[in-house]
Amino acid sequence: MTAGQDASALEYADPIQAPGTDEARWRAWDGWARMERYALPEAGRVVAVAAHPDDEVLGAGGALALLAAAGCAVTVVSVTDGEGSHPGSTRFTPQELAAVRARELREALDALGADGARIVRLRLPDTGVAAHEDRLAAELAELLPGAVLCLAPWTGDVHGDHEAAGRAAAAACRAASVPCRLYPVWLWHWAQPGDPRVPWERAARIELPPAVAARKRAAVDRFASQIHPLGPGAADAAVLPPEELAHHLRGWEVVFA
Repeated sequence: MTAGQDASALEYADPIQAPGTDEARWRAWDGWARMERYALPEAGRVVAVAAHPDDEVLGAGGALALLAAAGCAVTVVSVTDGEGSHPGSTRFTPQELAAVRARELREALDALGADGARIVRLRLPDTGVAAHEDRLAAELAELLPGAVLCLAPWTGDVHGDHEAAGRAAAAACRAASVPCRLYPVWLWHWAQPGDPRVPWERAARIELPPAVAARKRAAVDRFASQIHPLGPGAADAAVLPPEELAHHLRGWEVVFA
């Protein structure tokens, strides 16, 4: 057990299903001040990779709003359609949920001010990205040439789809000589402030002005299928309850080199 780790979390095989770290602990952490500031490009084309629709907004929505406001051309790559978020749902089939999440992503990007963003849906299987990692890297390699930045899920996020998408993006970026920065999503749930499992020395902050933070909040709200129950049953429960969303509504975002 690492210092400060919640003993109850050790009862869970999947850290994402374990009780998470309270956002108040993250807000009180003095480590934020030690992170360098990351300067986003002010022109050019940016590719944002997401394992599921909503990852890019949760982890890097403020960055996308800043990039769009600067006039950057944004391409969002949805690796899966997120059709597996509620596998036992009594309200939506996976195909119906895929269509809902695609619509929510378009509305969320509009809320960020990125209404001109191109969305590329690769339709790889939700929860099965690792089995298609080579194909994903090849698909991304077709999209990356000429880009000034790629944003992708962090490869240590303790979610198989996120990690596979991040690895594929990093490999494609190396081949295309495109800078890559990795954004965490689930890190804030399973880790602790100063957690030794996290490479904090490679982390940098992206500051979000209040107006940008408000845009991100509005964009997150568009993902109703994830933040509100689909129905009364346990299989239709919200994936992202308020205590989880709190991690993604700070005045800054974090990326790893």
